Amino acid sequence: MRLSLLKPVINRPGPWASVYATVPLSTEDAAKQQELTASATTAQLFALGADEATCGAVHEALLMPQEGSRGAHAGRVLFAAHGEIVLDTPLPGPPATPFAAWGPVPRVTPWLAAIGDDPVCLVVRLDRTGADFALVGERGAAHTGRHSRAASPLPPTAAGDPSERHFRTKKENTGEDSAGEIADAVREAFEKSGAEAVVLVGEARERHLVHEKLPEPLRALTYESSHGGRAPGAESALVDRDIAQVRAVQEREHIAQVADRFRTGAGPGNESAPHAAAGIPALIEAAREHRIDTLLVSPHGADIARQVWVGSDADQLAVRGTELSYLGEEHPAVARADDALVRSAAATGADIVVVRDPDRAPTGGLGAILRGTAQAGPE
Repeated sequence: MRLSLLKPVINRPGPWASVYATVPLSTEDAAKQQELTASATTAQLFALGADEATCGAVHEALLMPQEGSRGAHAGRVLFAAHGEIVLDTPLPGPPATPFAAWGPVPRVTPWLAAIGDDPVCLVVRLDRTGADFALVGERGAAHTGRHSRAASPLPPTAAGDPSERHFRTKKENTGEDSAGEIADAVREAFEKSGAEAVVLVGEARERHLVHEKLPEPLRALTYESSHGGRAPGAESALVDRDIAQVRAVQEREHIAQVADRFRTGAGPGNESAPHAAAGIPALIEAAREHRIDTLLVSPHGADIARQVWVGSDADQLAVRGTELSYLGEEHPAVARADDALVRSAAATGADIVVVRDPDRAPTGGLGAILRGTAQAGPE
């Protein structure tokens, strides 16, 4: 998961207003529905104890059109504190249950569950003269660069000329040289981008040549789309479908790998030097000691909504409020376990993975792979 999305809300003091709203876009009374949503949400937040300035900021934001929303009824999530909208971003679709919450930490877990692992693909639209690069994720596509190769002109030959084969061979070699250059550019762009996979778009011959010249293990993370080309908008809908399929495969494989590592680390034989933590007390201890490498969160589980105690700092967590007094927090507050642990994990640079499959999810819905053991796996 790309935790850069959480940066605006992780290290800022609360309390927080968290709003998950459905936004009608194509109905005749869309403006009226927005007004009703804004008023109802503001009233709910005020009843929960939110200050007037924060309620006013949320009300004004909900009356404004949401850029980037998709679908007949799109969703959006807002986080506000101290009279300011800190983050206002579209959801992939309408929230399963629209709601507003007020508490010491932001309710980010439903947002993470909605966007998923969000693997990013490096999309390479290529031909024999070069390639255009773009990063594609849940938040759209962003052009990241271009590689161009000057064509080497070949002199014309007459039919039957004995040298024709020589020039034809030279042309083929030139194509392979071009593919080698583009492959080097793809490797460099991939290493800089942080993408999880590559999708090659273009004519079959150029795609195959570039694919073959990529180094391992990058070749194993590279897919080819048989649709579209380098020209802007060439069969873009089919290309978008292929990219979405690649991203879905990457998400499933990543979640499966993380779940397997967690099960191995939490299994029998690791009690003396645990590789993983499960259960609220163990997870809170690991979070306070900054030992969480990867936090696993399931949308369903008995532990995710359990109440824990938090302080103003992300690593101030406790099972009981009295514990926080020893950590220097004078005003401990109650928060959900999932949101408190997500805030703490994100603040210390841990990864966060949403596991939707109940068969792979940790018991209780929360678990962690501990630092120093992130590479542990089944033998």
